Amino acid sequence: EPVVSYIVRSLHHILKEHFNKDDGFANPSVTVLDPAAGTLTFLAEAAKLAVDEFASKYGKGGKEKFIKEHVLKNFYAFELMMAPYAVGHLKMSFLLEELGYRLHDDDRFKLYLTNTLHMEELAQTALPGMASLSEESHMAGKVKKEQPILVILGNPPYSGHSSNVGEWISKEIKAYFQVDGKPLREKNPKWLQDDYVKFIRFAQWKIDEAGEGVLGFITNHSYLDNPTFRGMRQSLMNSFDEVYICDLHGNSLKKEKCPDGSKDENVFDIQQGVAVALFIKKKDLKKKISHSELWGVRERKYDWLNNHDIKTTKWKRINPKPEFYLFIPRDEGLLKQYDTYFKITDIFPVNSVGIVTARDGFVIDNNIESLKRRIRMFRDEKMPDEIIRQTFKLNDTSKFKLKEARKAVKKDDDWERAITKILYRPFDTQWIFYHDAAIERSRPEVMQHMMQENLGLILAKRYSVGDYNYVFIGDTLVEGHVLSGQLGITYLFPLYIYKSHKKLESKKKRRPFTFDRAWLLFEDEAEYLVKKPNISPELMEHFTMTFKKTPTPEQILYYIYAVLYSNIYRTKYAEFLKIDFPRIPFTKDYKIFSRMAGYGERLVHLHLLKSSELDRPIARFQGMGDNKVEKLRYENGRLYINKEQYFEGIQPEVWEYQIGGYHVCEKWLKDRKGRCLSLEEITLYCKVVTVIAKNIEIQKDIDYIYIDIEKETVHF
Repeated sequence: EPVVSYIVRSLHHILKEHFNKDDGFANPSVTVLDPAAGTLTFLAEAAKLAVDEFASKYGKGGKEKFIKEHVLKNFYAFELMMAPYAVGHLKMSFLLEELGYRLHDDDRFKLYLTNTLHMEELAQTALPGMASLSEESHMAGKVKKEQPILVILGNPPYSGHSSNVGEWISKEIKAYFQVDGKPLREKNPKWLQDDYVKFIRFAQWKIDEAGEGVLGFITNHSYLDNPTFRGMRQSLMNSFDEVYICDLHGNSLKKEKCPDGSKDENVFDIQQGVAVALFIKKKDLKKKISHSELWGVRERKYDWLNNHDIKTTKWKRINPKPEFYLFIPRDEGLLKQYDTYFKITDIFPVNSVGIVTARDGFVIDNNIESLKRRIRMFRDEKMPDEIIRQTFKLNDTSKFKLKEARKAVKKDDDWERAITKILYRPFDTQWIFYHDAAIERSRPEVMQHMMQENLGLILAKRYSVGDYNYVFIGDTLVEGHVLSGQLGITYLFPLYIYKSHKKLESKKKRRPFTFDRAWLLFEDEAEYLVKKPNISPELMEHFTMTFKKTPTPEQILYYIYAVLYSNIYRTKYAEFLKIDFPRIPFTKDYKIFSRMAGYGERLVHLHLLKSSELDRPIARFQGMGDNKVEKLRYENGRLYINKEQYFEGIQPEVWEYQIGGYHVCEKWLKDRKGRCLSLEEITLYCKVVTVIAKNIEIQKDIDYIYIDIEKETVHF
């Protein structure tokens, strides 16, 4: 109710101030629509406010006629579900009776049973019970297509997997799939298909059709700053003259906390954070976008909402700019500086998202022999398709057909060569059957370079939870969720790219492996792979001119890696790192560059578990038992994997340390739950704990150097 009250009172004020409707909702020319009405909570509040406004100004004598000729005539609502539709009618009839009007036989409140996002009307029919539904659909259709609406308000549904895929809304939502006249080019724009986004689009379309109007919604707040919604934000800026956003936060999925670190709660019993949107379209208004935000526990937010409206809210003017058009404030001075740094995609031009198998449980395994047994069974002609399907849970999809996949793998006599290593999660290298017949998205154009000796920088394009820590390194193939779980896809930036050259004389002498090429001899012809740095020539030229020497590609990668592990860098540029790939500040001083690269090299070797610093791990495995990972329990520096056995020497800051979306110490063992750890896994885990402890120390050392970097930074 406090949310509803805030929105309704704000709209009441907007009608008076911007539309010359001195009576607000009580003005006889004001039309109102709730397109996702539920049980009419918003329209009930608007009706009460309208009646109170009329009675306080003109007396109670005309109240009954006012309700009949204005509220029943100009207040509209749509609802899809039968139960809230029925309750809504009852609720409104009781409310109107309380306000002084009893519905007559020829009266009805204009709440229609319809799907707001479908323009097609139900066909007329004489079937029992269906005639009334088609009549509802017809009346709703007239409101959608013909009736100008001045005020649209409500709380549309949130559904990431919308079932509203009708022709009309599918066409209209395309307005959000472009920005600055160009396609979004998002790898996964599915969030633009959320129902709340479609309801905003419907309201925007309806107000655009009328030429003026005001929208008051409370919705999921993801569209305010998520880059996927940049086309939506630009479209809303083009349609509306004044935009007011009051972000109520409360996003438990993002683990939101108040700026002072205290608890932040949602105003609803949901995980997604929410925001109030008040959008005004009116000629002669200057374009203006304002932002406000409310943090704290629920009761504090309720109290504030009950005592404020758009007029008393402290708004901050913002100026959304290309390319993201963010509906949140940001430090423009800091952004100007940050934008002069080299973007990671410009440094490493060849890059791609990681591999997505769509069937990890079948094509990936930590045990190579176990994986081979599965593939042999898959190839076995005696095994019926249905047995294979049920055994390995391999359902057909638009890209994968079991029968065709089996046929392709059976034909491949050299199938074992497709089994190779893949970085699955931080410090968790497994085996993959890297075969196009079995994998959904193999990314061969980039992954081919990781089949040779190489290093690959692993990043997330953006992040949404906690602090920025979406950085890792790999020297094998890389799975698409190494860092980010279900929160987003991971990108790979190989240090080197390999190009194949053939048709050389086979008698040519074999040359040893050098910096830039390796010789491979075959019976009939020779093939050599040219190894080139995947680094911008412009950047290499800059280094040569600035340092009077050319650093190696490895040094450049190490330097970048160290910068990305600087806590100062991560904190300072947090709001920009949330929305796009990182940009890297490069120092003019070779000594600083070299020192930073040295720390980056240490981190890389540690993260690849190839460092001599791991010869004496700080963790120990203690207790007698079968080494089975059962229930994890951490206390006093010990991590119990079962009742009797534990790893000791794990400090709290190590236990809490995150890489990407994972608490590494916990995640690594959770992925082995129900299994008995091998000796190799025990020693590996002890090393992982050691890596994290040393990582924390190195990050502190990096910060001392990073301070000097920004004093002598090159601006591009």
